[in-house]
Amino acid sequence: MMRALWTAGSGMIGQQFNVDVISNNLANVNTTGYKKVRAEFKDLLYETLERAYVLNETGKPVNLQVGHGAVASATERNFGPGNLEKTDNPLDVAIEGDGFFKIRSPKGDIVYTRDGSFKVSMTDAGKKLTTADGNPVLDDTDNDIILNLENVSDLKISPSGDLGYIDKATGTAQSLGQRLGLVQFPNRDALESIGGNLFMKNSATGDPVNDADQTNKSTLMQNFLESSNVQVVEEMVKLIVAQRAYEVNSKAIQSADEMLGMANNLRR
Repeated sequence: MMRALWTAGSGMIGQQFNVDVISNNLANVNTTGYKKVRAEFKDLLYETLERAYVLNETGKPVNLQVGHGAVASATERNFGPGNLEKTDNPLDVAIEGDGFFKIRSPKGDIVYTRDGSFKVSMTDAGKKLTTADGNPVLDDTDNDIILNLENVSDLKISPSGDLGYIDKATGTAQSLGQRLGLVQFPNRDALESIGGNLFMKNSATGDPVNDADQTNKSTLMQNFLESSNVQVVEEMVKLIVAQRAYEVNSKAIQSADEMLGMANNLRR
């Protein structure tokens, strides 16, 4: 019975973690560019009570084992695309494909995001393209993007990320000489989320490579934003399943406790 208590306890801890992950998905259902996360589990060590053996055509062909519960092993992020929502804001950019925007963090490191809801900050160098938190958006050479435009509403972003505008006097397209920096990763599933819609690379992701050098190039869509890929109904079903699993494990603990109570109350 003591094994049952600890085994069911590990199940309750695992399901509590599962509910935490699902709750975070639901909380970010309206977060631009958010990618849903799924909790993964593995079974714990087994106690072998009797091993399988066959000797001279006799013996037991199967093991007698009992496990010790489950534990969370990983959280896998689903980088599937979200729906594209039209905003008619020239500073809103959505990515169609596997690319990520490059952002300079307050510490000076380069981090990455799928959130293309950009803003403009006034600096000594001019109007700088930033995130909502004021972090500079970088071009393909890792430099800050300066918008030398009288009206930011005149900004034009091509599907490949080239920045430009339409000269009202001549009606011709003019280039700003910069391109939005887009990268892809050999293993994007290993990207580490650091909050604020930002991701950080690590040794498991591999080095970022320019999106323009890939055969499956990404496409940018100005005046659009990529919404979260969280499906509310799907997450609610998962939440109900996790809650029921938590309840069943609590019933197992209650049953084991009652059995221990009965054993303790035995009389000769």
